[in-house]
Formats: sequence, C-alpha cells, structure tokens
Amino acid sequence: MSEAGFSRELRTAADALWQAQHEHPFVTGIGDGSLDPDRFRHFIRQDYLYLVDYGRVFALAAGRAPRLDIARRLVELAHETFETEMALHRELAAGWGVGVDELERERPTPTTLAYTGFLLRTAALDDFAVVASALLPCMWGYSEVGQRLASASSPDGRYAGWIASYAAPEFAALAVWCRGLVDELAAGLSDPGRAAMQKAFVEASRLELAFWDASWRLERPT
Repeated sequence: MSEAGFSRELRTAADALWQAQHEHPFVTGIGDGSLDPDRFRHFIRQDYLYLVDYGRVFALAAGRAPRLDIARRLVELAHETFETEMALHRELAAGWGVGVDELERERPTPTTLAYTGFLLRTAALDDFAVVASALLPCMWGYSEVGQRLASASSPDGRYAGWIASYAAPEFAALAVWCRGLVDELAAGLSDPGRAAMQKAFVEASRLELAFWDASWRLERPT
C-alpha cells in the first residue's frame, strides 16, 4: 500500500467529514475526560448492536471475496467480531455499569439502523470493491481517532482504556490491511468503478460522524 494509493484519494475526498469527527465534542470529550458518562453509555449500548451487524457484514463479504486469502481473512474478522470483540465490549460495558441483559434489550436508534443497513445492503448487493470501501472508514477511522487521542492521554482511566484499545498496533494493522485491499481492488477498475468506491467510502464516513453525534444527542431508539 502506498501513501499515494487510491485509499489516500478516498481519505482526501472525505476529509471534511473526518475532521468533523476529530473535532466533535463526543470525541474530544473522550480525549480530555469531560464526556458525560451517560453519553458514553449510550454509545456502548448502540455500538454493541453495531458489532452484531458488523460481524454479519464480514461474513457476507467473505462469500463474495475474489480470492481465498481475502475470504479467509474476512471469515477470521467475522469470528473475531462475534467472539473476541463482543466479549471485550461486554467487559467494557460492565465497567460502565451496563450489564449484558441491558445490552441484549437495547433497540437501535435511527442512526444505528441507517449505518448498519447501509453496510448490510452494500455487502449483499454491491461489487466487492465497493464493499471494501464501505468497510474502510470504520477500521481506519477508529485507528486514527485512537492514535490521536492516545497522544492526549485522557485523565479518566475508563476512557483511557477505550482509547488504548483503538490506538493499539493490532488495530492499526487491520486498517493497513483494508487500505491495501482497497488500493489493490481500485487498481483494476475504470473511473466508474472507482467513483462507486468513493461514493461508498464517503457515505460510510458520513455515517461514522452521525454515529458519534447520535450518542452526543442521546438519540432515542426506534
């Protein structure tokens, strides 16, 4: 993957949305420890629902992957999401006083439904290159947020733990893998195919920003 690859073009196209994420009071509040815990609990509950469908998206994408090595990696990511990441999320939630029963009872907000619905539809119906582009903002975006916030060192230990998980080298490596995949897939496409990839990337970036904002606003479930 090169810094001049197509993924860099995607990042440039969505730069205003990414900057808005970094400047959003929900994200900056995690970094300086000032975020209202009720807002973060809202995020934890909705993010749990997001992870359920995120794992499904990986599974759908694996079935459409153009090569066995890519399919195998996506199956691994589906398994890691359902088994490892969701288990860690339940532990995180418990630390904030949110029990497993509360997570299981949670209903999605309109923003959560919009984001997961977009990813599921894309994974089921669009070309694989578009699917990879739709997945990239979550992986790359959280890695970038984690690394930026890690340099600020949140004074709240609970937020610091969340930051550390997304600033970890392992999570950065996942973002690098997905960027490399997007660059590889774009190399074989004409301008219309690349335009479709960019459209998906920008839309996923918009929904990432909306997801932060929904918890800031304490958006009510449907």
